[in-house]
Amino acid sequence: MLNADALQQLRQLKTHIEAEKVVHTGTIKATNGRFGFVALDDGRDLFLPPEEMQKVLPGDRVSVTEQTGDNGKTQAAIDELLETRLNTFVGKYQIRGKGHFVVPETPGINRWIFIPPKHRLDAQPDDFIYCQMIRHPIKDGKGQAGVLKVLGKAGEPGIERAFTLASFDLDDAWPQAVAEQAQALDETTVADHLESREDRRDQPYITVDSPNTQDMDDALWAEPNATGWKLSVAIADPTALIEPGSPAETLARERATAIYFPGEPRPMLPDSLSTRLCSLMPDVDRLALVCDIQVNNDGSLGAYSFHRAVIRSQGKLSYDLVAAVIEDRDHDDLRSLAEPVLKNVDQLHQAAVALRKWRAAHALLAADRPEFRLRLDENRRIRQIEPAIQNEAHRLVEECMVAANRCVADFLKQQAKGLFICHPGIRDDRADNIRTLLANHAADLADTDPTTPEGFSKLMRETDGLEADVPVKAVISRQLARAELSFEPGAHQGMGLGVYTTFTSPLRKFSDFHVHRLLKHLVWQESAAQLSADELRQLQAAQIKARQAANSLENWLKSEFAKQLGPDAKTGTITRTLPAGFFVRLDCNGLEGFVSCKTLEGKFSFDPVTLRLTGKKQAFQLEQRVTVAYAGTDEERRQINFKLMETDPTDA
Repeated sequence: MLNADALQQLRQLKTHIEAEKVVHTGTIKATNGRFGFVALDDGRDLFLPPEEMQKVLPGDRVSVTEQTGDNGKTQAAIDELLETRLNTFVGKYQIRGKGHFVVPETPGINRWIFIPPKHRLDAQPDDFIYCQMIRHPIKDGKGQAGVLKVLGKAGEPGIERAFTLASFDLDDAWPQAVAEQAQALDETTVADHLESREDRRDQPYITVDSPNTQDMDDALWAEPNATGWKLSVAIADPTALIEPGSPAETLARERATAIYFPGEPRPMLPDSLSTRLCSLMPDVDRLALVCDIQVNNDGSLGAYSFHRAVIRSQGKLSYDLVAAVIEDRDHDDLRSLAEPVLKNVDQLHQAAVALRKWRAAHALLAADRPEFRLRLDENRRIRQIEPAIQNEAHRLVEECMVAANRCVADFLKQQAKGLFICHPGIRDDRADNIRTLLANHAADLADTDPTTPEGFSKLMRETDGLEADVPVKAVISRQLARAELSFEPGAHQGMGLGVYTTFTSPLRKFSDFHVHRLLKHLVWQESAAQLSADELRQLQAAQIKARQAANSLENWLKSEFAKQLGPDAKTGTITRTLPAGFFVRLDCNGLEGFVSCKTLEGKFSFDPVTLRLTGKKQAFQLEQRVTVAYAGTDEERRQINFKLMETDPTDA
């Protein structure tokens, strides 16, 4: 038994050790194994052994001590949990003996988590469930979860969508306050605004969209004048019906955007607003925010003005019908079009051709790439993938929208108050690689600075069709930064424009909705609250999450559809290269699958400058043509795998 002096010495030793130990803070990074890492705030990564990883969850903010493991290597030990960011997750319900557990489907949680009896919500084995952590594993590595919602079993119709929504914490239901607000609005609400608006119901505005589109947020009209055309772009005006700061606006900001899931979208605004009262349907009075633009004969933009108007669309036209008018070919619905509508289509086309010609000469145009449309069956799974042909009607609408958005951006810049979309071009961490690429494979452009708007624009133009042993433009295009929302005007390098924003989709995007508020405040002194910096970050994050959710669901559906491909060889193009392999996009249906280097002969090295994989006998690079066959689906990653059949020797 220790005496008092010995105990005091032990206490002093413990206090000394505590005072001397070095504590770091960082964030937990998970792996596919049971171990993990702590990304320290000083930039280092510390290894976290399995027994320590059991105490934490991916994304946790922790303090750790640095120590030496039994193998002599540096590792971390959890000292304290500072903040946990993983509150909810999805998984599969399982029973082992008398214990009930959730097997998480969230990457990085490689353990079964116990579900106490009071928190099981009558879930059954193999049910997909949406869960909440009710006890963090920090103390003993034994966390607990509670079931919030039973999603259903694999194979049930719509389970993929329900699972995706839960995975990304996206609620599909309308809160009661939002539903009540939407129900209180009707056609009389629209009528109450008519007298205060400029009356443009006699003008032959038309909408051009897909046949089944209901949330029509733009209508167009053009007429010739002495120096070109007057182009009028009318945009649906939901801000006229939705009060600032109301539940519907608050929820729209939280949702950030409509998500166009295959088969069943998740709208930003209730259907009664987005597809009826605000939608620019034909033959009904609708409120619009209009941008009138002088388009000069050379496609440059002249004076512009904004108007609060009431319009009455004279036709809901499909892309195919408008293309038929432009190309002077037969179409079943041509005879139903009135003469003013036909003349309007003709003038819109002429103006759009001029606008596109100007952009081709002075800005940057996105390269055309084949698009595909998913057709779902009664079980909400892909029945067919068919080409979605982009025609002159699509380009007509695109040019009109870009022109209107440019005018709004210019106006907001002059007012020194707005919301802009900026694109910084090449990622900062890839600039040196691009310089090396140019020096080695495009010597005439070696002195071009890829980080400036002027330099980036020059690269995009002069590498288009450049003959070199490396597809220089494709390599540059794979290393671009993401566009960002900003209160400050800045270049949109991807479009080759000095300033840009969007206001043409207020029924689908909150950033556009907010730009409407700003315009009305600046032009007509209507009430509008500027977003805070924190709200802007949240809006950007919500947009990114929505895009990730849509991609996740689409990838899941495609990975299931790919099982029907069979063993036949199919041609495709390499779209992305990694040290571990490359992705191929099939010509026939646009499906992308992965070819692993493990399935190829020999070892391969990856060049981060050219993004090229090189082996002793074969090399693979972007835009290379290859022939592949279906080789299975990675169920955990929901990734399609291909095996290489042959390469095109002209591209190797």
